Amino acid sequence: MKSALHFICCTILSLAATATTADNPAPARDPLWLYEPAAQGTPVAYDEAMAAACLQGIINREAPRVYLRPAHAPTPGYWLDTFSKDGGWLSGRERKPLAGLDALAALAGDRLKGAVIWDPAVPATINVATTIAGVKDCVVLSPELAEQVLAKWKLPLIEDLRGRFTGAESGSKKNDAYRWAVREYLAKGLCSAHLLCLFEDAATSRAAGGISYVVTRDWAVKNRSFVFDLSPWDDEKPKDDPDQPMGTDLATYHMTLDEVLKQSAGKCMTEMTGFFAFWKYSNIAGFASTHEPVPTEWETVHLISPYNCYQNTVSSDCYNQSFHSQAPFKPLKQTRPAPVGAVENKTYVCFLMADYDSATPLYDFLPKHWDDPNRGKLPLAWGINPNLIETYPDIVTHLYQTATPNDHFTSDASAAGYFNPNRIKPDQLPLFVKHNKKFFDATDMTMAPMVLDWAEPTPAVKDAFAQFAPGGFATIVMDMHTNIGGPPKPHVWKGMPVTELLNHTCNYASPKQTADAMYTAMKEHGIKNPAFHFFRIVWVGPTAVMDSLDVFRKEHSDIPIEVLDPYSFFALFAKNYKDATP
Repeated sequence: MKSALHFICCTILSLAATATTADNPAPARDPLWLYEPAAQGTPVAYDEAMAAACLQGIINREAPRVYLRPAHAPTPGYWLDTFSKDGGWLSGRERKPLAGLDALAALAGDRLKGAVIWDPAVPATINVATTIAGVKDCVVLSPELAEQVLAKWKLPLIEDLRGRFTGAESGSKKNDAYRWAVREYLAKGLCSAHLLCLFEDAATSRAAGGISYVVTRDWAVKNRSFVFDLSPWDDEKPKDDPDQPMGTDLATYHMTLDEVLKQSAGKCMTEMTGFFAFWKYSNIAGFASTHEPVPTEWETVHLISPYNCYQNTVSSDCYNQSFHSQAPFKPLKQTRPAPVGAVENKTYVCFLMADYDSATPLYDFLPKHWDDPNRGKLPLAWGINPNLIETYPDIVTHLYQTATPNDHFTSDASAAGYFNPNRIKPDQLPLFVKHNKKFFDATDMTMAPMVLDWAEPTPAVKDAFAQFAPGGFATIVMDMHTNIGGPPKPHVWKGMPVTELLNHTCNYASPKQTADAMYTAMKEHGIKNPAFHFFRIVWVGPTAVMDSLDVFRKEHSDIPIEVLDPYSFFALFAKNYKDATP
């Protein structure tokens, strides 16, 4: 019989969870315990961060109590100060510092059930240990740290993974470890079916003291998630395990996805948070590979989509997810512009301020661009995936509360999570619609202008999107398997505008470069009016867009360009193409 946890796994992060609703806010007068982890850069710092993240996830499971505020990273302090202002959900919380790891363990008290020791000889066991820690309320310890604290903290040793995995099963110690964890934890219904964590293991990160995917483990432990680190390729051996039989990583990847699909049982889609390790599975300086990073990203999404799995693409250096996720949340509302008039003989342009589809850009990159002094002077679409309200509901709410009438929110890649819609199995499209509609409704979104796929949308996919994104659909198609796929022609599908998202402007270098990229895109699509161009621009502020427009208007004064908000853009698009519906 499956664990009772199986029956709640699909709601553990949902908006229905009592800890994240406005009617059941976190206890406002409980102390806010501040913990300062050691500066990164040494194995000792890595080990401490691992233990601290596990303890934080356990302590914060029922209420937001512990907040990590590192001296070397400014973003946690930025958000703590933001939400502690008058009216913020943390205003009035007494702050109490924790004097080291011993104090953090003492705060955990009886919530902490034991320890699990990972095996440095098999770096993948750091992830297996994290999975166990979430399921069994344990702290993950290196052998060295265990010698220091196990007796002092009076903890029973729940699992010792040293010497357990020899490669006898698969020809790979790494894969033996993950396959054992799949059978013993995921397949028995002990892990969440709503959240997987693709976190880099300790192969090189511990020696370097890199804690990017260590500090995130409070989220994995809190939600009892399965944690892994595998390659999506079967034609090249991963650099961390070059002696494994070809394709072993991918076979274990499929084994994991097969099992989580069984556990979800059609009740929920599964988020995979995290990102592949560049040096292991793609071509970067010093680590040659036949696969470039972007194709590796796309291959990952291509792989997971048929399993009702979507990616929260990057969550490195995302502190305090177990804390932020419990902020009180109410459904959000956006402002709408006035209804549009007739289509005129103009070149209509809309800008998607893109790639805030995952936790790291939302948490760490966006504040700088959102605080741009020129925000509000130009109508813009901000691409923020609505499923991020499960992780950072307070940050998303803050953006809505501080938006100007010219700031509008749409989804990013691809809707409520990053997936390839054409890869969703047809019989799973009702679940797909239900998942997306929940998050679109909660954030008052009606448009999906950055759908990433391997081919233009099928009629069934367009029918699905029309149920939650009737205001507009735009796509970037990159067919890296057959090289025959292409973008859709502009049209209206059952009332939903459908077009291509133009990627020419994605990598901003200067106003001149961006203005030239805009003009190149217009030439490729024909200089004619009326024209409709939806541009993607990544991780810049409104000032950069305004400067680029100034250059464009000076150099191409013959093109009557008008910048529109996304609602007006798609409304005029629909009027123009209403007779072109297939």
